[in-house]
Amino acid sequence: QVQLEESGGGSVQPGGSLRLSCATSGINFALSAMAWFRQAPGKQREFVATIQRNGETSYRESVQGRFTVSRDNFKNTVDLQMNNLKPEDTAVYFCNHGLKWGKGTLVTVSS
Repeated sequence: QVQLEESGGGSVQPGGSLRLSCATSGINFALSAMAWFRQAPGKQREFVATIQRNGETSYRESVQGRFTVSRDNFKNTVDLQMNNLKPEDTAVYFCNHGLKWGKGTLVTVSS
């Protein structure tokens, strides 16, 4: 059974940082592409970042240079380091593997 569990969300001021982590089980993690999505209140879920099994990464334009996705193939985890956070980054962040989703972790950026 595939399980994805996000952690690390919280409230920060603009300019602050948070590190999200997604613990996985039930997948062949080392061979899997992983992704982060987010959903702001009243908006559709949107792509944030992805990391391929070879470590290649891609980001939505608005987080490029501020967010970094990484993976640990020994711990079967994928992290999202978020720096210089902005109020528009406020959302529930979801870990994704194919058709599987975690329950999400809330990130609130507010002064």
